Amino acid sequence: MRTDQILTRLERVFARLDREPERPAHLQTPQMSRHRVVLLGSTLAFYLAIVVAVLTTSWLVRLDWQIMFFRPYEQWPQLHAFLDYLVVLGQRGPTAVMVAAWLGWRSWRQHTLRPLITLGVALLLLNVTVGSVKLGLGRLGPHYATEIGSAELFAGGDIFPSGHTANAVVTWGILAYLASTVVTRRVLSVVSAVVSLSVGATTVYLGTHWVSDVLLGWSAGLLIMLALPWFEPLIARTEAYVFDLRELLRRRAETGRMPAPVVSALTPLLSAGGKWQLKPVAVAAEGPSAAPSPATPAGAATGHAPAHRSVVHPANRPHLIRSERTPVTPVGSRRPAHTAHTERAGTRGTAARPVAGG
Repeated sequence: MRTDQILTRLERVFARLDREPERPAHLQTPQMSRHRVVLLGSTLAFYLAIVVAVLTTSWLVRLDWQIMFFRPYEQWPQLHAFLDYLVVLGQRGPTAVMVAAWLGWRSWRQHTLRPLITLGVALLLLNVTVGSVKLGLGRLGPHYATEIGSAELFAGGDIFPSGHTANAVVTWGILAYLASTVVTRRVLSVVSAVVSLSVGATTVYLGTHWVSDVLLGWSAGLLIMLALPWFEPLIARTEAYVFDLRELLRRRAETGRMPAPVVSALTPLLSAGGKWQLKPVAVAAEGPSAAPSPATPAGAATGHAPAHRSVVHPANRPHLIRSERTPVTPVGSRRPAHTAHTERAGTRGTAARPVAGG
């Protein structure tokens, strides 16, 4: 294949990537419906029931010990290598990076910050709720258990509820929550449920969690996903605030009220589709001693090159060189009409006005 053909195809690919997408017209933000409220209440009751069952060392704790003595990792050792990789789908670091990359792409294409802000809110709720219960109950894992039949609570552990399971529910469930269509939302809901169930069962197989840990992790993640519609107003206000701040920085950069290094650093962030560019504009030094005459080049009076600052101008507007501050000279043309005026001004000993404003 010729080089020009490869370049042509690459240009087509980049043109498609740079094409402005349309926002989904039928996108509906999940609401806190009656069905969702009922499901939230049921999940919360299930969550509390598991906590009470473990605190009272009930049949659920006995089931935990029976499965531990069964040692699933010794019953099916051929699955061990595969499940070691599968459990990574529940680790917060790798999964958060993957999902954030995809949601960041969506945010850039759709010109909205809602996907990334929603992910941030969900992960923050996950850290606060699951982390506080982990540290408060302090349960030890199966590999560190010391007393047979005990719930191993308040012993300095941090495995109840299962963070892997709760993180899998939230991280992969957020994709279904932010889906554009009803069909996509249902499909991704099933996929996220299968992934979270598989991760939870894998932790039991590897012996890193009790069964009750996994059950509480599932319910903890589901509670966060069901409660997210209550945080939609906060997400909308945060997005509006970020966009307003970006617009403020853009205006300051356009009017030259920000230092040149700051403008240069913020230009990639403030640019929108190539509509804003940095243009160097010559600005004469202020003060009567630095005012050059029209007959001499700029900077000849002081012996220094004119100072330059970077100013953002709209691409579809003429570039302005006039100072933004209020002029102290009368309004009108500041450039002499012809050479005769300049000569007469020189004979009177009157200094001519600078081109860029005094």
